Amino acid sequence: MYILPTGVGLVFALMAFAMLLGSMNYNNNLSFALTFLLAGIGFVAMHQCQRNLVGLELTFAGTEAVFSGQSIRFRIAITNRSKSARYGIRIYHDKAQSDVHDLEAGESKVFILPMATDRRGWVKLNRFGIRTLFPFELFRSWAWLHMGLRGLVYPAPAEDAPEPPPTCVAHGHRQHDARGEEDFAGLRRYHEGDSPRHVAWKAYARSGQLLSKKFAGADTSSQWFDFDDIASNDLEERLSILTRWVVNTDRTSADYGLRLPGKQFPPAHGDEHRRKCLEALALFESGT
Repeated sequence: MYILPTGVGLVFALMAFAMLLGSMNYNNNLSFALTFLLAGIGFVAMHQCQRNLVGLELTFAGTEAVFSGQSIRFRIAITNRSKSARYGIRIYHDKAQSDVHDLEAGESKVFILPMATDRRGWVKLNRFGIRTLFPFELFRSWAWLHMGLRGLVYPAPAEDAPEPPPTCVAHGHRQHDARGEEDFAGLRRYHEGDSPRHVAWKAYARSGQLLSKKFAGADTSSQWFDFDDIASNDLEERLSILTRWVVNTDRTSADYGLRLPGKQFPPAHGDEHRRKCLEALALFESGT
């Protein structure tokens, strides 16, 4: 942990020193008393500033994936387990910094540290600082933390992406039993992303277990987004176009599949499928 005077602190120290010289020159007892009072305030402020950070506990509270060009938000939880409040706490990294928060005794708060992104893949936060100017902003106390944090950045969706490939229709069978409207084929466990219209509400009322109706014999449609089908020699442009197709199709809750060299995801829909596809695009040929 480090501590140094701020610009205000330096002015305060020079003022106190000037008053000391004046007191010695004129041998004025009241001036001596005021000078020593100000010096005492300065020393107490230095001690309190450093003490304000002692004993705080910091833990990583996670981050959410974003698209390239957006700010990724690292969440750092700071807990004050002491019996005294801590004031004016802030975390920072380079030019990025969180809001200033106070922590009461025993209180825990999540500090948000935003970082700009300009490329896909993992964004690493190997080191960040915590600091305080309390009290009076005469001193700045800070410490560096090495936690090896990271967050995922998806490729930026292409602004002028071409139309996705046409939908493939399969007749008389089910590719994905989450949809279908013709022949009732039984019940299965509910999966996130299933339509509320297919939930077996009567069965839920009887057993308390959430089940979905399964159908067979319906026409189904799905799309395949293939890396090799995109007419571009630029890797990042291909990934951006695939990202745009995934994002737009996911909003319609339609089935879609993704093919990448060495990896493919069969047609499906829902948040989990979207996350897996975007993560594969973000880490494609990244070595991680």
